[in-house]
Amino acid sequence: MSEDNRLTSRIKRYAQVSTKLGGLATRYLGPQIFGMEVEDEKFSADITKALGGLKGPIMKIAQIMSTIPDMMPKEYVEEMAELQSNAPPMGWLFVRRRMRTELGEDWQSHFQNFDKEPFAAASLGQVHKAADLTGNTLACKLQYPDMSSVVEADLSQLKFILSIYQRYQGALKTEEVFAEISDRLREELDYENEARNIKIFSKILQGNSQVKIPKVYQDLSTNRLLTMAFNDGKKLTQVLEKPQEFRNVVAENLFNSWYKPFYQYGVLHGDPHLGNYSANQDGSINIYDFGCVRIFEPQLIEGVINLYKALQDNDQDLMVDSYEKWGFKNLNKDIIETLNLWASYLYEPLMDDRKRLINEELSSTKGKEIAIEIHKKLRAIGGITPPRSFVFLDRAAVGLGSAFMRLEAKLNWHNLFHELIEGVNIENIKKNQKEVTN
Repeated sequence: MSEDNRLTSRIKRYAQVSTKLGGLATRYLGPQIFGMEVEDEKFSADITKALGGLKGPIMKIAQIMSTIPDMMPKEYVEEMAELQSNAPPMGWLFVRRRMRTELGEDWQSHFQNFDKEPFAAASLGQVHKAADLTGNTLACKLQYPDMSSVVEADLSQLKFILSIYQRYQGALKTEEVFAEISDRLREELDYENEARNIKIFSKILQGNSQVKIPKVYQDLSTNRLLTMAFNDGKKLTQVLEKPQEFRNVVAENLFNSWYKPFYQYGVLHGDPHLGNYSANQDGSINIYDFGCVRIFEPQLIEGVINLYKALQDNDQDLMVDSYEKWGFKNLNKDIIETLNLWASYLYEPLMDDRKRLINEELSSTKGKEIAIEIHKKLRAIGGITPPRSFVFLDRAAVGLGSAFMRLEAKLNWHNLFHELIEGVNIENIKKNQKEVTN
């Protein structure tokens, strides 16, 4: 695509998003200037509606925002999680044109068959089922055209969204949030990077028959086309009526597949929405979409584990050290007390040594009440800047917690957590990272 066309695409995207959000800025910032009150939930509902009507990266951004405490009320999280499945697919003419661009004029000669209709469509691309020349069933993930321009346009508008939020709410300062979302979203455009992420997870989880990681077909992949083995399974929503024992197995596999890479290797799959995994008949799971993967410094993992110990022992010095390893700065007593409200809620199931639901109320009521209290305290102390590490760590915790709640899984989360962190230290994580990233 020519530079002129890219510029045209970006300008159109600016106009589309700006029109949606400009009205919100006028509606909510205007009354504030004149001292009028605005209802928080109405604000969040309107943001949800505006972003939900848009397709592409801005939709993914909306999902991320929905998992940051106090950015949006919890009742909107599930609505946001469903947005990604509603993106309209490319037609067959566009698909053929895109495949020629990626694999050449004779692209169809590489396949026995290639389905014209996608079986999955998401924010950055769509997936077609195919078969290679030896009969292997494939999933071909093809990026929508000119997504780099669309992403840059949407990131520019993200700054606008965050400025509305920061001026209206004042509880979170959003510079680091923007930087982290920007970097991760740009990474997701590079399917060669995603192929490397799949290789990392395959190494970490090799030998674990309960987690299926797709094989990548390198000769049929580019930086905008990712061809993988087709791992089919039932959507999470299709196993909710299964017996308790089955749902427990699925939940335990989810827990281990996400948190073994994190605690033992410092590697996090940062996009645990419901469409990114499925369950098989034996309760094993398939994981999809490895575009959003974050590799953390080992001291961050130490901070996450030590914060658990600090809360358990009410060790104030260890709390401060742990939050600093997370990346929080300029800590004082008020900030630490406020952060502890959030951390205590997040770690509470891990401290309870018994078989139980992840959230025994099976609702977001408690989480919402805590978010409101945190919001009030943060505004009172002038706001806080969450570190970059916080954005996707929190997203993963919220996303997985939501899945465990939907499954109504009853497990000893305390034991699962302790099994994974047993013997973990900075040197082990460094060694493990080196082994899987080389």
